[in-house]
Amino acid sequence: MRHRFILTSLPALFLLFIAFACTSLAEQAINFNRHIRPILSDNCFQCHGPDKNDRESGLRLDIWTDALTNDKIIVKGDPAASGLIQRITAHSVDDRMPPEESGKILSLKEIETLEAWIRQGAEYQGHWAYIPPARPTLPSVKNTEWPRNAIDRFILTRLESEGIAPSSRADKATLARRLALDLTGLPPSQDALDSFLNDNTSEAYNLYLNHLLSLPSHGERMAIQWLDLVRYADTVGYHGDQEMSVWPYRNWVIKAFNSNMPFDQFTREQLAGDLIPNPTRSQLIASGYNRLNMMTAEGGAQDKEYLAKYAADRVRTVSTVWLAGTMGCSECHDHKFDPYTMKDFYSMEAFFADLDEKGFYGRSGSHVRWGPYLQLSTPEDEKKKSDLQTKIKSLKHELANSSTEIKEAQTKWEAELLQLDKSDAIGWKTETPIEFSANNEASLKLLDDNSLEASGASKNADFSLHIESDQKAIHELRLEVIPKGPEEKQKMGMNSGNFILTEFEVFTIDEDNKEKKLKIASATADYSQKSFEIAKTIDSKKDTGWAVDGHKKIERRLAAFSLAEPLTLKGSSTRLKIVLKHESKQKNHIIGRFRIATINQPRATFDDEGIPSKQMAVIRKNSTNRSDKEIKELSAYFRGWTPLLNQTRKDLKGTEAEYKRFNESIPTTLVSKTREKPRTIKILNRGNWLDDSGEVVKAATPAFLPGYQNPDETTLTRLDFANWLTSKDNPLTARVHVNRLWKMLNGTGLSKVLDDLGSQGEWPEHSALLDWLATEFMNSGWDTKHIIRLIAQSSTYQQSSKNRTDLAEKDPFNRLHARQSSYRLDAELIRDNALSVSGLLVKEIGGESVKPYQPKDYYSQLNFPKRTYQSDKGANQYRRGLYTHWQRSFLHPNLKAFDAPSREECTAERPKSNTPLQALALLNDPSYIEAARVFAEHLINKTGSDKDRLQFAWQAALTRPATNEETTILQQLLNEPLSNEEKLVLGVGDTSAPTEAEELVAKWTRVTRAIFNTHEFITRY
Repeated sequence: MRHRFILTSLPALFLLFIAFACTSLAEQAINFNRHIRPILSDNCFQCHGPDKNDRESGLRLDIWTDALTNDKIIVKGDPAASGLIQRITAHSVDDRMPPEESGKILSLKEIETLEAWIRQGAEYQGHWAYIPPARPTLPSVKNTEWPRNAIDRFILTRLESEGIAPSSRADKATLARRLALDLTGLPPSQDALDSFLNDNTSEAYNLYLNHLLSLPSHGERMAIQWLDLVRYADTVGYHGDQEMSVWPYRNWVIKAFNSNMPFDQFTREQLAGDLIPNPTRSQLIASGYNRLNMMTAEGGAQDKEYLAKYAADRVRTVSTVWLAGTMGCSECHDHKFDPYTMKDFYSMEAFFADLDEKGFYGRSGSHVRWGPYLQLSTPEDEKKKSDLQTKIKSLKHELANSSTEIKEAQTKWEAELLQLDKSDAIGWKTETPIEFSANNEASLKLLDDNSLEASGASKNADFSLHIESDQKAIHELRLEVIPKGPEEKQKMGMNSGNFILTEFEVFTIDEDNKEKKLKIASATADYSQKSFEIAKTIDSKKDTGWAVDGHKKIERRLAAFSLAEPLTLKGSSTRLKIVLKHESKQKNHIIGRFRIATINQPRATFDDEGIPSKQMAVIRKNSTNRSDKEIKELSAYFRGWTPLLNQTRKDLKGTEAEYKRFNESIPTTLVSKTREKPRTIKILNRGNWLDDSGEVVKAATPAFLPGYQNPDETTLTRLDFANWLTSKDNPLTARVHVNRLWKMLNGTGLSKVLDDLGSQGEWPEHSALLDWLATEFMNSGWDTKHIIRLIAQSSTYQQSSKNRTDLAEKDPFNRLHARQSSYRLDAELIRDNALSVSGLLVKEIGGESVKPYQPKDYYSQLNFPKRTYQSDKGANQYRRGLYTHWQRSFLHPNLKAFDAPSREECTAERPKSNTPLQALALLNDPSYIEAARVFAEHLINKTGSDKDRLQFAWQAALTRPATNEETTILQQLLNEPLSNEEKLVLGVGDTSAPTEAEELVAKWTRVTRAIFNTHEFITRY
């Protein structure tokens, strides 16, 4: 707990103590960046820092100004005369700084440090991270035997100054496992381990190191932390959190690390791969980095608002990833602690204003296209697409051009129609009903156009028509449905666009009123809704039938019912009874308007009676009087329905469907694409996207850093920005990257706060080493593997991680690196190691995301659309965790339990928690149970005693022999009686359950599960 330092009534003795303490501090050299800036940043910069808008009294303490001297805020050499000291030690609460309402409190030690600094001359320094790194001279050390390379010289000189000796080298087995986990995320293979352990030459370690760096799994290990940084996921995050296809970008990252792509090129291709002249497919895939932000297809989302969100997210991400800068603070105001201004924020945003994207991505059916994408077809894919397109073109040509056979058929058809046109039976001339009725409160009304209109019906209704006909023979009955269009207002009792007919029956009624049901041979229609075919109206089954979609603007839908035998009527002595039934659950889709006609001649097709009046008018014309347009349109109409082209139409439909299926099966990935005209970027007042009053800005780098700050004459691009990020003018990128590499291999960054090298970050414990590594990185051609190799080859890295009592007080957090660190593995690696040890791990590199076992209904809250998680079968079930489907809003439970981020935002460092949920996951997640069982089966199949098997299991899982105590405990566990519940593990997972020695397998599974649940198994030492 910190206590407010109050001088209201300090005893003289206490004042003497302060004076003595300050004198003691004065003997130490005070460094502004290391000792003073953190104090001022925490307590003073909010009111007296870079933000001019909130600066109190015009006083600025983050840099040296004449005002500090003129106003005697700092009197060099004289703390007592300095206003800074006077205010922070003022007796009056009203005068004391920081003000009480700020909640800031200076400790006694902080005050002493400030006084000592002023006494030593109050030397100011620019913030260390914003000064280009200069290559420091290698320090001299007393123990010249310990250093293996330059890194060790920097570490050792600090340890010697603190009177601390480094730790001894870790044993070879520990080093083997440590290096394998750090560089590949997996335990070492048995062959590589044996080769290293049995090689006693001086080059054994380097050979092993180079072997690990050459493995494809190295790129997978490196990709994990990079994907955290760039917030890679398989879903869009917002609202429905729908899937997006961007997994080829992940493959690109893995390949880039494996090929040791120079980091400047790695940067350039991601930020601006599409702007590189003649970009390759690989570079376009890399440009998908710009598309990894969250996106929305939520109805009602404002396009402008979400464009502002996406743009701000990009600035936050790129500044964190490459600059370790907290530029997000500058979206609404100038930064309180660092020199970033609002203009800097929006000027950086302007680099990305050329991206072709939307704020709101509309839906096309159930599918959303999330902006520009690249189809990743192979040459074989392209050939197949070309073949299908050629076939489609040929079929369309056949349909669009009349052959001799088609022309002859059309001439015959026209002649037949002209002949029928002379009779009363042609067309849809409705026979006048002489009687009609309806049940269930429904009624029918005869309209002027001879149609009948139903009204007042509820769920079920029957309509009965009694008609006479003077036709000699009736072959068909035609039904014309006249749906209500969307422009008409819905009326209860009539269909509001849809029409459902569940049964159609025809009876004859003789002069004695006896009814005889006629058999209908077939029913055809010009259109049916899916699963509601016309044929179902004559199948005598309830709740089936014919439905038509009337929501579109259509004039009619037509159906024909062909009688099994032609019906001959004897004048008015025989009548027809026609019954239309509706028994659908869709009460508002009740039969609405319709007409009935009897047809006295059989027809080969349905459509020839329902031809449009426009086409009939052309048919009635003499062929010599038809215009070219009329001839062309009539020919096209005939080809559109003639049975002679039915197979061609079927082939075309099938080929087009095949092409669509195949085309959609080809992988795609989101990529960057440049708009014709970049969006105008304005400074948003307090980040308010609705406020357009701000200054228009052009693309520029932060004004306080060397770079592009005067863009008036030149329009800068993302490619310019990428080149600047990895230029030697930029003091941050190299430091940021090597700091993260150091953390990966040593547990903590040289500057601990990985996402902030600014004033609120941390002065590096080994600042000279950080600068040496940064300059080495740039001078090496931005060679990432070179830096990894240097760190791993150092004595610093190879130290034992065992705790030392002498360091508990001097260096409890191992910031001086007098030993190696130990820490829990990342979420993905824990499962990877269990699968690897069991032999289940499938080491295929790259590919689409996979879905391991997951609790039932975990996705039950996902909507738009609703989703059911289906875990993968076969090899995909046993892929590395890196490839797990990353659902931002519902991260896989195993990943979540072990602190993997949702990747909604850039994550520079994962937390390391220790919770009961982790133990429960290790014990109960099907992946771990199945891996333990398969591992147990392998052990049973090995020859030897139980002790031999236990020793092998321990060695395989932890890369070291088990102690006698450990094997004794495992033997006791193996010998305990088996519970019924423990037998259930045999059926967990997709791998085949054992059919023999089931009890033995269950007992050994208990042992392997215990090994997988040891602290050592999930810890890197």
